[in-house]
Amino acid sequence: MTEWTLRGGTDPDSANLAALLAHQGFEGLSEALVFGVGGGIGAGYILFEFNHGDSGSRVVGAGFHNTWQYLGRRIDRTAERLGIAVDWHRTGGTGAAAGRLTAELERGRPCLVWPDRYHVGYWSLPEALNGFGGHSVVAYGEEGGRVLVDDRNLAPLTVDRADLDRARARVGTYKNALLVVTGEPHDVDLPGAVRAGLADVVEHLSKPSDSFSLPAWRKWGRMMTDERAAKAWPKVFADRVGLTDALLSTWECVEPAGMVGGNLRPLFADFLDEAAAVLDVPALADEAVRWRGIADRWHELAEIALPSDVPVVARLRDLTAAVTSAVERGDEGADDRAAAAEELWELRAAHASEPPFDETSTRDVFRRMGETLLGLHAAESAAIKALGEVRVG
Repeated sequence: MTEWTLRGGTDPDSANLAALLAHQGFEGLSEALVFGVGGGIGAGYILFEFNHGDSGSRVVGAGFHNTWQYLGRRIDRTAERLGIAVDWHRTGGTGAAAGRLTAELERGRPCLVWPDRYHVGYWSLPEALNGFGGHSVVAYGEEGGRVLVDDRNLAPLTVDRADLDRARARVGTYKNALLVVTGEPHDVDLPGAVRAGLADVVEHLSKPSDSFSLPAWRKWGRMMTDERAAKAWPKVFADRVGLTDALLSTWECVEPAGMVGGNLRPLFADFLDEAAAVLDVPALADEAVRWRGIADRWHELAEIALPSDVPVVARLRDLTAAVTSAVERGDEGADDRAAAAEELWELRAAHASEPPFDETSTRDVFRRMGETLLGLHAAESAAIKALGEVRVG
């Protein structure tokens, strides 16, 4: 078995699974191909409202990958479509979970695990986010009581073993989940897997659900200016409390400077380019161009939500990006990410009840976001329809 190679990446699940497959000896399976075979992009929108003692926060959750609401479903589909065996291990016991991870690492088998971001430590999150969840990372070794992890970092990143065990046990939905690739290298039916992924994304995003398919963007757009619905932004943010967090979380969800890769439309376009070559269907490359244009429109939404010409907003953006960049640098970035995170969360707290926008500017932001989201719904609906009409054999 070869040594682990840090490759970076965009989407946690796809980047990590591609890295595991490459380590196992499977060739030619890029992150973009793995992403697309698993069903590619998704859609979903939720405005969360949380209470923290005497205060609260309001944050946006946007789902940009297929079946974003389910742990492991697209990983299983990807493995099945590629004909590659994987093994899941789940247990309620922290000791059993730790023992399984140790055994796998001692065998030289890297593992996909799902730690809570607060407890894993390197995102330098405040205690208020204890138990708010996380995303997959690869644990690929242990040295001196610290576990080597791959969270799309480009230099070695380590986590105290006790912290990782605690982080894995924190969130009930995926408590102590662990996955290893067990299938031995073989020729995969890549054309068949690519076709299945294309069919999946078209079928999934053609559904009428306004929670888990493209109509979610239309719902979000309408909520930006609706005055009556319980979750309408003018109603929810009438007191202006939590507006800064909501707009910053929108920016984080959409832009790659956030923790989970952004809106993923550029990665989907990369998949379509690779699919065009795999299937010898040039029309898929034309659709890739369309999706890169859509990605640009998502960037426009992020710029509307968090305009950089407001000094406080510019600083919030810079600090958020600085934390992510420092994570990419592994342990060498520890001091920088801690310093950036400390300032970031102090600034967020300072503006939790007093956003750096007046009411007139806020209304304009809501209006423009709503118009952009409705345009994105129309554009993505047309793009999915066009993709479904491409003959892929």
